[in-house]
Amino acid sequence: MAPLYRSAPVGPIAKQPDFLNTVVLAASDAAPEELLSIAKLLEAAAGRTAGPRWGPRRLDIDILSVGELRRDDEALTLPHPRLRERGFVLAPLAAIAPGLRLPPDGRTAAELLAELATELPGAMPTRRPWTGG
Repeated sequence: MAPLYRSAPVGPIAKQPDFLNTVVLAASDAAPEELLSIAKLLEAAAGRTAGPRWGPRRLDIDILSVGELRRDDEALTLPHPRLRERGFVLAPLAAIAPGLRLPPDGRTAAELLAELATELPGAMPTRRPWTGG
């Protein structure tokens, strides 16, 4: 698991607390639908309830990529459609797997993070140690 990164919320809903972000790399033989089902069960077990899109939530698990698989349907889009736009995802990913090649073009997590930092400096998370507060 990558370090925790604290970042401001993204989206139109104002006055939310900062988010804590991290990524986990895992190996599995499970189908993407099974992984999504497990993610939803974990969110529910952590107390996540229905709320407005982009709103505050106790836990939000996104499946970023499953190997080279590409799909776009109502249930799941792979790779995650905003993966390359989000410093709060790319920073922890590059911290634990800088050379990980991501579909569709095989650029690495570190390359994408560096590109994002150049193009959208404000998109980068402020890494502050999480103190539990």
